[in-house]
Amino acid sequence: MEADAAGAVTVPDFITFTLGMIVYFIGYRLNRSVAFLRDFNIPEPVVGGLLVALATACLFALDGPMLSFETGARDRLLVIFFVTIGLNAQLSTLVRGGRPLALLLGLTLVFMLLQNIVGLIGSVVFGLPTGAAVLLGSASLIGGHGTAIAWGPEVASRYDMAGAAEMGIAAATFGLVIAALIGGPIARYLVTRDALTPRDEDQPPMVGLPYEDAPQATLDFIGFMRALVTINLAIIAGFALHQAMQTLGIMLPLFVPCLMVGIVIANVQPILFPRLPVVSGTPVLALISEFSLAVFLSISLMSMQLWTLVGLAGPLVGVLALQSVLALVFCIYVLYPVMGRNYRAAVLGAGFGGFVLGATPTAIANMTAVTKRYGPSPVAFIILPLVSAFFVDLANAFVIQLFLSL
Repeated sequence: MEADAAGAVTVPDFITFTLGMIVYFIGYRLNRSVAFLRDFNIPEPVVGGLLVALATACLFALDGPMLSFETGARDRLLVIFFVTIGLNAQLSTLVRGGRPLALLLGLTLVFMLLQNIVGLIGSVVFGLPTGAAVLLGSASLIGGHGTAIAWGPEVASRYDMAGAAEMGIAAATFGLVIAALIGGPIARYLVTRDALTPRDEDQPPMVGLPYEDAPQATLDFIGFMRALVTINLAIIAGFALHQAMQTLGIMLPLFVPCLMVGIVIANVQPILFPRLPVVSGTPVLALISEFSLAVFLSISLMSMQLWTLVGLAGPLVGVLALQSVLALVFCIYVLYPVMGRNYRAAVLGAGFGGFVLGATPTAIANMTAVTKRYGPSPVAFIILPLVSAFFVDLANAFVIQLFLSL
């Protein structure tokens, strides 16, 4: 690691990957030691990642080096994780998720409109150009850093708004922190208030397996290799599908076609190759899924440059406080009743609060923390990524264009 002329130090990819695992263990130990973190279902990677992000921010504030992390390994872990989700998706689960999927998609579209309305109110209150509404709304929060970066220059040119991209990135960063902290408490409140249990969930969990129940004795080397080969083949096919989609003008994150390929393999392999052992539902696949999500989120949280939020702290805190209240109220009083007032609805509430303010992996981490404590919810782990990673990207572009035109 070497500092550049500006004093910035870039941590190489392999070291970042290793630190991500260490950061997870920091969060794990803190969660085991601090009852508050455990009781409110705060994910271990969030605890450790935020602690490291605060430490690097303090180092920078004390005239130390500005640390940045190469995140190539993180991006690969994200693809691996979504392939494991797809490989665990049985057709019966998808059929059961049909109606909840449609309901969740409708609720998400409604929330996107409300989110941009709150962004518009915040823009007016703080004297910002009205174009900032989408950067304080769905472009940065539901869309995340990538969408904020993509739409920042467009907003800047339309409204002569300097620093639009920086505002979007800051909003996405702030939102990610809130999203990682909000999901667990939502589910805890609903589960405790209504004495919910996962009795309607008759399948084993894909992720979120409690540590004390993990069937470690059934893991074996051949099974591990078989799972890795299957995952890699799914990624190769998913990458080819991604390239084909791009040539047709369909722009989606790489993990979406990889998720789709995983679903196809899980349901076609037993029919076409009945003698070939399957990896769906195996403990080793659950292990790989847990590992990839945990380290991905650890790296994502620890690599946040929190000092970039200081210049926009006033307006940003005000608007995102309103957005957080909106998410809380919507999850508890709209989403939960519409989705059935059951355990699955509570788990989806944790995930929904994660992705409408942060990102899909944050949503999955929130749901994982909840299911580790209270029990499995396989359908929730299928329908939420399909909505948050597939449908929403398409709908968000339309909603952003609509608000900018108005």
